[in-house]
Amino acid sequence: RILLATGSAPVELPDLPFDGTHILGSTEALSLESVPARMVVIGAGAIGLEMGSVWSRLGTQVEIIEFMNAVLPGADAEISQQVQRTLKRQGMSFRLSTRATGADLDGDGIKLYVAGQEGENTTVECDCVLVAVGRRPQTEGLGLESAGVETTERGFVTVDDDYRTTVNGVFAIGDVTPGPMLAHKAEAEGLVAVERMAGMGSSVNYEAIPNIVYTHPEVASVGLSETAAQEADHQVRTGKYLFRANARAHSINCIDGFVKVVADAGTDRLLGVHIFGPQASHLIAEAVVAMEFRAS
Repeated sequence: RILLATGSAPVELPDLPFDGTHILGSTEALSLESVPARMVVIGAGAIGLEMGSVWSRLGTQVEIIEFMNAVLPGADAEISQQVQRTLKRQGMSFRLSTRATGADLDGDGIKLYVAGQEGENTTVECDCVLVAVGRRPQTEGLGLESAGVETTERGFVTVDDDYRTTVNGVFAIGDVTPGPMLAHKAEAEGLVAVERMAGMGSSVNYEAIPNIVYTHPEVASVGLSETAAQEADHQVRTGKYLFRANARAHSINCIDGFVKVVADAGTDRLLGVHIFGPQASHLIAEAVVAMEFRAS
């Protein structure tokens, strides 16, 4: 048997190819030899905000450019709004509903050309550009097509509920298959795939997979957002608790953010938990256990 688990690679924009010096992917952004004075980050998803906030705390003037009209697209709307407000207070700036159209080298820096959805064009000068618009499955050179392994239009390997591809004896898990590109999801799928090969009835509860954004403070979520729960025809009830009302948050001087709980109004079943605040990556584990056991 063969298990495909080759992961993913950063998406490269056609007008902004990576050069490793001025136009960077997330890997290069972790290995800069000095702190740039000005950095533009294209993409306000998890990677863009994580990398941008790190360099901002190191002293870089960071501007985020996002095509959508909110940061962390897909996150709970209240969380997204609070994250943006907090990062702006920390010194980061944002251009939403904006796309990058190209760039030119200008001495030791770079001129980045951006356009708003209303058609207005602007030039932004900076030392480097971090492109963080997502990741793609890394399947080049595997010979999937010649072997008969079916893939989607976006290059993801097609699998069934047992992680079997369209070729007998070939399985796939993780970032090369559709779904959230999360390391802990891939690890769980790897274990389950091998156990199912051995005839065991293991499974992954995809409703209870947490997602963390390592900004400061952190963002963590599991389950449905309020909007997603409403779109799934739930009668929704929410609850919210501010960290500024918590003595522990005051004792560590980090009172920004809140915890939001989304539940079904009729049954009280927990549908989702969303946290923006100190140690969110630790706290979300409690919510994951509750989701796993269908708590109310």
